[in-house]
Amino acid sequence: MSVTATIVVGADGSSSINGSSTQVTSAADRENFLKRRRLVNCIVIGGNTARNEPYVKTPVPLVVISRHSHPKLPAAHVWNIDPCDGVIRAAKEFGENILIEGGSSFISYLLDNNVIDSLELSVTPVTGGTDTFDFSRYLERADSLEKQTIDGTIFYIAQFKRQK
Repeated sequence: MSVTATIVVGADGSSSINGSSTQVTSAADRENFLKRRRLVNCIVIGGNTARNEPYVKTPVPLVVISRHSHPKLPAAHVWNIDPCDGVIRAAKEFGENILIEGGSSFISYLLDNNVIDSLELSVTPVTGGTDTFDFSRYLERADSLEKQTIDGTIFYIAQFKRQK
């Protein structure tokens, strides 16, 4: 199983403004984001992301891990399950290549529980948002780290050795 998490944050770690990442992202991040999601078997998000981000159509199956129903996403698979168990179930049902697109709390939980193999982090110059992601904490823990800057957005790929 290969589990990659992706998140965009501002320079201050904020992952949203007015509840959405749309004002935090950049053109370079958006291009990278759209390419990445076409290469996986399934996308897994949390309930908060499902409520606040535009997930009407995805190129692969969408799993929402939430305690609530999500009527705006009729094609989504909504599971009331622990996120760690949800990732394992998604891999069994849809394929081994899983992409986590979630908010700071959701991704932090999965990183803290050693479920994620790779963190693809985009850091834009934006500041002043909310839902802060303490990305330096996770970059310091990485077993390997790549960094690239494109049009003012810093892209990190952090690899983690997880216990199988």
